[in-house]
Amino acid sequence: MASRFLLSLLLSLIALSRFSTVTAYNQGVGLSPQFYDYICPKAQEIVRNVVAQAYAKDPRIAASLLRLHFHDCFVKGCDASILLDSSGTIVSEKRSNPNRDSARGFEVIDQIKSALEMQCPSIVSCADILAISARDSVVLAGGPNWVVPLGRRDSLGASVQGSNNDIPAPNNTLPTIVTKFKRQGLDVLDLVTLSGSHTIGNSRCTSFRQRLYNQTGNGQPDLTLDQSYASQLRANCPQSGGDQNLFHLDPVTPFKFDNQYYKNLIVHKALLSSDEVLFTMSKDTMQIVERFANDQGSFFENYVKSIVKMGNISPLTGSNGEIRKICRRVNHN
Repeated sequence: MASRFLLSLLLSLIALSRFSTVTAYNQGVGLSPQFYDYICPKAQEIVRNVVAQAYAKDPRIAASLLRLHFHDCFVKGCDASILLDSSGTIVSEKRSNPNRDSARGFEVIDQIKSALEMQCPSIVSCADILAISARDSVVLAGGPNWVVPLGRRDSLGASVQGSNNDIPAPNNTLPTIVTKFKRQGLDVLDLVTLSGSHTIGNSRCTSFRQRLYNQTGNGQPDLTLDQSYASQLRANCPQSGGDQNLFHLDPVTPFKFDNQYYKNLIVHKALLSSDEVLFTMSKDTMQIVERFANDQGSFFENYVKSIVKMGNISPLTGSNGEIRKICRRVNHN
């Protein structure tokens, strides 16, 4: 009799805990790492398994999934708006300049969502899938692990204009990049830290061609680019044509999440102008670059703080947004 009473009490406590988690979320209290513990306890395991399978087939996917999280959060907050396809009422952010012909990994997100819908229908948001898969991608590439706050909901629309205007571009000046980060509540330390994501991934010839041939409009290459490295790049990035040719952002350890990116900046072998300016255009950013180049532990420690901060940009909570059943479209379509 006593044991039956104890079991009943435990079940009541579990039910109460589950209710409390959902209620706190619905009241918009904020994100919580425990959000799915009772309503979909295998959520993070499912995401991790699908990402690991995709990574085993294509290590490039780690950078692609991480980039999706960034490009999502910088437009209207972390709400999975980047995943929406165009429809009668929506112009997809996939068509924007930062995403067109370069954003990828959408099929992996589809696979994760499908698996989660089988396990716990209409529970896990696409926005949370992006946040978790970004973390898992960094870990698979050898980077730091962190606890992901969860409980985001999905947007009902997209903003191609916001994508064009708010995401930093490869040829932006440092003041412009600082301003774009500041708009999101991210400071200069966050900027230099999160730019370290370019320790993995690729960039297209079209994104840095001006550095090789016409950086300032006078037909001359970028003087802050190592000239022997520039010669190597010109071999596969001609003055015209080859726009989609891919180059490693970090040619030294292209698939390893480490601090090599910062070491590259110091010797003027950053692929993108928006990266090199962190070392050449400001004493404040230069000092952070040097610190991270000399201390990978410091980079990792700050990266965890900054990416969690970024993941908290304007999440939809409470009755705002929805939990999409298919990440590519809103539920009523």
